[in-house]
Parts: sequence; C-alpha cells; structure tokens
Amino acid sequence: MYKKRINIVGTHGVPARYGGFETLADMLCRNLSGEYEITVYCNSNIYPKKIRNYYGARLIYIPLNASGFKGIVYDVITYFHALAKSDIILYLSPVGSGFVIPFKRLFKKTRVIVNHGGLNEWEREKLSSFKQKWAKFNHRIASKYCDLNIADNHIYKKSLKENFDADSVVIKYGGDHVKAVKKENTEFFSKYPFISGKYAISVSRAQTDNNLHVLLKAFEDFDDYKLVLVSNWEVSVYGKALKEKYKGHPNMVLLDAIYNQDELNYLRSNAYVYIHSHSRCGTAPSLVEAMCLNIPVISYDVETNRETTENNAIYFSGNESLVKILKSLTDDDLKINKAKLFALATEKYSWNTISSEYKKLFDN
Repeated sequence: MYKKRINIVGTHGVPARYGGFETLADMLCRNLSGEYEITVYCNSNIYPKKIRNYYGARLIYIPLNASGFKGIVYDVITYFHALAKSDIILYLSPVGSGFVIPFKRLFKKTRVIVNHGGLNEWEREKLSSFKQKWAKFNHRIASKYCDLNIADNHIYKKSLKENFDADSVVIKYGGDHVKAVKKENTEFFSKYPFISGKYAISVSRAQTDNNLHVLLKAFEDFDDYKLVLVSNWEVSVYGKALKEKYKGHPNMVLLDAIYNQDELNYLRSNAYVYIHSHSRCGTAPSLVEAMCLNIPVISYDVETNRETTENNAIYFSGNESLVKILKSLTDDDLKINKAKLFALATEKYSWNTISSEYKKLFDN
C-alpha cells in the first residue's frame, strides 16, 4: 500500500534537543511514521552520533547550522531536496527563508503546509529593523504561496489574516511527552541541594520579551523561597548582564540551559510553582509542559497565555504584581490552580490529539 511521503523542513532535527518545533517533529515521527513515509532534515553539528531511522522516520543530516544566516542556506537546501522527494512538505517557521515557498510551483504535485508558530516574529524587540522587515517579508510570501497555513493559537490566526489576508488553521502543541521525576532520584538529588526545600522555577531563553529581568527583580524583594531560573545566559548581552548582576544572590539559583529532558523534568516536577514569564509566545511549549507536569502556574498576563490556560492560571503584569501574588498565594489556591490546568492539559494538549489533527491535514 502506498504511503504518502512527508518531509519535515525547518528544524534542527530529531530527537528533539532544541525547542518547540523540534519536539513537534519528534512527536509526529513517533505517532505517524506508521501511516506515512516521514523524512526529517537534521543539523549534523548537534548530532555527532548519526542514526538513520527514528521511530520509522528517515533522517537526513546537513552539515550546516540551522540557525542564523547559515540557517537560511540550510532551509533552502532542505526545501529543494524535499520538493523533489515528497508529496507533502511540513515547513516549520518560515521566518528567515519563506521566500523559497513559491518554488513549489516547479513541483505541482507537492503540497506545502507552513506552520508559522505563534507570534508576530517581525515585532520581536531583539531583532534589528532590517531583520524585522525580513521576517515579515518571509511570513508574507510563505503565507501567500503555501497550500495551507498553521498557527498555534487564535491570536496569531487573527494576525495572519490582518497582516497578510491569509487564512489558517489552529493546531497547538502537545506537552505530555514530559514525565514527573520523583524527588528521591539519586542521580539528581545530590546535584541540586535546593530540591529538598520550596522553590519556584522558570525556564526561558535569555531574551527581553521573556522578562527574566522582571522575575529576578521580583525575587530581590521576595525571599520566602528560592527562584530557580534556567536559561541560555551566554547567548545575549541581556542574559550575560543579568547573570552577572544576580549571581550569588541568596534566594536565586541561576542554571545554564539543560537539554537532558529527565533532568529538566526533575527540577520542574518538584517545584512549588512554575512561573511562565514569556510575553510574546503563542502556545508556549514550556507553559504547556508545566501544565502537563501538574504544577501550579503563575503566568505573564498576555492574551496568548490566557488562551493557552483558558484563564485558569494566576496572572502577573510586572515585578510588583508578581511579588504581591507570591505573598498572598495559599497552598489551597495552588492546589486548585494545578488541578484545573492539568485537566485542561489532559484534554487538549496530548500529542495523540495534536498528531491526529496533523493526520487530518495530511490526508486531505
């Protein structure tokens, strides 16, 4: 029986080690490889050990970085390779290279589905004026010339329509790939002595719209328990400055990025509360994962975070409001909070559900 050939373009690769799009590609391989012939392109620089088959999916390694300027070349090469080899291309994030999408007309039998993510990338403060214009140009071209657009939340669906007159379907991210790890785990217990006490945790990339500065400022004034903040501090001036300013603070633990899933799950699942500080994400994978780990969530108050949590989280708008919330919360408040969010996550953010939604698109 013939199986449709699905090529996934635009990620660092699988197994997932980098971010939300990689996790999406990973879960589609696990859940749909029996239905389709799936191929994923991988950045060979971060996969020193090459495997050719992943849950039935074929992996092709490209010796280029998948980020920055080289990432544009990486996407162009993999896109043209996929055009000649696939029935459907799932193109994840056209922010740097959406300009290549119109070349699909050379291969009329290939459908191109573009997942734009969940935010107006062209409005990110970290981008220069030129990069903002370049990002918007690429999203515009991709949205116009692809066969189908995907947004990961309804706020971005509305934005694609308003900015580019582009219709889209909404498919969110799953989060139930994360699993709680018991506090007594001997492998990690000795490494993190704070685990035996009460602590808040947050996981963010070091960029201004993730508001690490807001969290750290709040915990200057709140010392009932520690803040554990996991970030890739060294990738930006912003991150380096914050780490230098707050290193050694008695109620802050600043950890470098952790790519071991079990280790990260261990720290998150044993936290007293998760603080989600992202202000410019759509359906943020880190937020969905916290919900799936059954921990209480305090979230930055923006429309997309409210949509993801269906108004069931506790919301702050700055360091002062966060301190006020932290001082007033009771154990009962957090118990109710996590129960509502976990029930929501179980219903809407399972990868089986998300994969089924992609299957419907692939089969049409």
